[in-house]
Amino acid sequence: NSVYQERQECYAFNGTQRFVDGLIYNREDYVHFDSAVGEFLAVMELGRPTGEYLNSQKDFMERRRAEVDKMCRHKYELMEPPLRQRR
Repeated sequence: NSVYQERQECYAFNGTQRFVDGLIYNREDYVHFDSAVGEFLAVMELGRPTGEYLNSQKDFMERRRAEVDKMCRHKYELMEPPLRQRR
């Protein structure tokens, strides 16, 4: 039995947001999209063909590059006021 999973994470540091979308096969991250780089990066050799294929899909990659706004920015805007109050 094979298990495919996806893990999406948002990071914020010094006013910048970063979105990482990892594709996982049997508990091992094999390729991930990093908004700081703007493309899919192979984590292991198994991920190289998948990353190359996804990076070649122009419309898909445009949408993926916009994910940092869609997935992350609203979360940090909601959290920003409480974080400022703690300081």
